[in-house]
This record gives sequence, structure tokens and C-alpha cells, in this order.
Amino acid sequence: MYSRYRKLANDNRYQQFLLITRIALLLAFCVIVLGAYVRLSDAGLGCPDWPGCYGQLLGVPEDAAELAQAERDYPQRAVVVHAAWKEMTHRYFAGALGLLVLALAVLALRNRRNPQQPVTLPILLLVLIIFQALLGMWTVTLQLKPLIVMAHLLGGFATLSLLWWLNLRGARWSQPGQYTTGGYHWALLGLLVLVGQIALGGWTSSNYAALACPDFPTCQAAWWPKMDFREAFVLWRGLGINYEFGVLDNPARTAIHMVHRIGAAVTGLYLAVFALATALRSNGGLRTASGMILALLATQIALGISNVVLHLPLAVAVAHNGTAALLLLSLLAVIYMLKSPAHEPA
Repeated sequence: MYSRYRKLANDNRYQQFLLITRIALLLAFCVIVLGAYVRLSDAGLGCPDWPGCYGQLLGVPEDAAELAQAERDYPQRAVVVHAAWKEMTHRYFAGALGLLVLALAVLALRNRRNPQQPVTLPILLLVLIIFQALLGMWTVTLQLKPLIVMAHLLGGFATLSLLWWLNLRGARWSQPGQYTTGGYHWALLGLLVLVGQIALGGWTSSNYAALACPDFPTCQAAWWPKMDFREAFVLWRGLGINYEFGVLDNPARTAIHMVHRIGAAVTGLYLAVFALATALRSNGGLRTASGMILALLATQIALGISNVVLHLPLAVAVAHNGTAALLLLSLLAVIYMLKSPAHEPA
């Protein structure tokens, strides 16, 4: 009787774990989109301190007394209220995500005797979210240093990916034994290529190189414009430099932009061939996920071109980040299903 009760309690905790995972997954996607919005609207230094904003943990300076105090405490950075609110809203969402990840880790440890319950992944997520908080702090204190901004972006995508993987483990539609398998290692290579391209996108954005080429398919009316690759990919420069609006000359920014374009072509071609081949050889959920890769890939390419020819409209640029996240999740779903030991179609 006791063992039956304990099993029921474990099962209930696991269902709670899955529910929190799905809420955290949605919140992580919102945090990525909000982070892109803050960065692309030039509000990354809307608050010059961390974790508060001009010394306030809740809210931002708005009335006359608060503004006067902020000017005395931070004379080097005038208060821009709307930018400060953008940054703090992003921090509040990120903080809520951190609490959910902490809850997942606690539930996983309490329910560790349940064979269904993953434990290592929730603990890894908690470590990652703590490191993400540090990167968020360094993004501000090191004044938008590109390497830190790019690492913060990749950390956000990694957090989303781990939550998605936990969700896949609990989703019936993705359980082993339902799909024709094959191409698992090609899928892993595709993941490496896609993550590399996402990192290039972060480097492009953090160095303000998105508009270095204002035309398409040429760049500055040339197929191979003047570029400075030596300066373009220096990962670490001296401390005390304010990187807001970028510090690189135009040839270095052009080099970054062109490498991102070439990376987009390579990534798009590889994923298109892989997804099409996988869709033709599979059925059910695997075919659906492969089709999603193709649809999102086409959307992402259209958004990337639109960013250039429309001169980086905020909505399009933010959508470009969000679509990259969805593309990554679709590829991870394919990898999860290909990892299944099944070899026969359902």
C-alpha cells in the first residue's frame, strides 16, 4: 500500500515537473525575443548597473527626485526612461525563468527515485542559468563587449534547447519506436553548423555590422568589397571600452557581415538538403519536424534579406532572432527522434 502511494506521489511530481518545463520553455523563448528586442533597439545599456537600474531594484527612475538622484549617482549615463524599462522588463522575465529552473532542479532531486525523472539535465540547467545571470551582469559592466554579448545569446539558446529536450522526453508524440531512423550523425553535423551560424549572427549584431552591406546580393555594389578580416574577429579587446554602437571601422564590419552571409548560404543549403532527405524517408512526427525545418529555413532566409534591403526594421530583426530559435528547436526534435532505436516505420 505504501509503495503504491509513493509511486502515485512520484508520478504526480513528474507531471508537475513536465508542466513547469513547458511553462519555462515558453518563458525562455520570450526571454530570447525580449533580449533581441532590447539589443536591437539600443537599450542594452538602458540601465548602467546590475541587477538594479540606477540603484533601484524595482522599477526605474521616473519622477523628478529619482531622476535627480540617478544623475548624481551615474553622471556618465543620462536616464532614458523607455530604454531603462526595456532592459528591466527583460531582467524580470529572465529572473522568473531562473526561479522556474530552480523549481525544476528541486523537483528533480525530490523525485530522483522515479525512473522517468531526469536529474542530471535539470541540475545542468540550473548551473547554466546561474552562468547566464553572470553573463547578463558582465554585458552591462563590460559595456556590451561583443564576446560577452555573443556568449549571452548562445547561453539563452542553450537554455531554450535543454528545456526543449526535457519537453521532448515527456512528449508522447516523440517517444522511440514510431519512426524510420537514419541520418543521426548528419543531423548532429547540421546542429553544429546551425549553432555556428547563430554565433556568427550574435557577433554581427554585437559589432553593429548588420547594415555594413546595405544592398543584396552584392555588398556596397561589389561582390567582394573591401574587408578587414584581421580586425573583424578579434574576440577580446581591452577593458574600459564602451562598445555601444560599435568600435570597428567599416571594412571590419563588412568582413563580419560577409562571413555571416556566406555562413547563411552554407547553413541554408546543408539544412535544406538534410531536411528534405529526412522528410522523404520518414513518416509521422519526424516528417512533420523535417517539414518545419524547411518552412522555417525559407522564412529565415527571407527575413535575413529583408533586414538588408529594408535597412534593419526592428520587427523584422527581432523576428529573425525568434525564427533562428524555432529552427534550432525543430532540428533538435529531428535529432531526438533519429536518436530513437527504432528502425521500422510505424
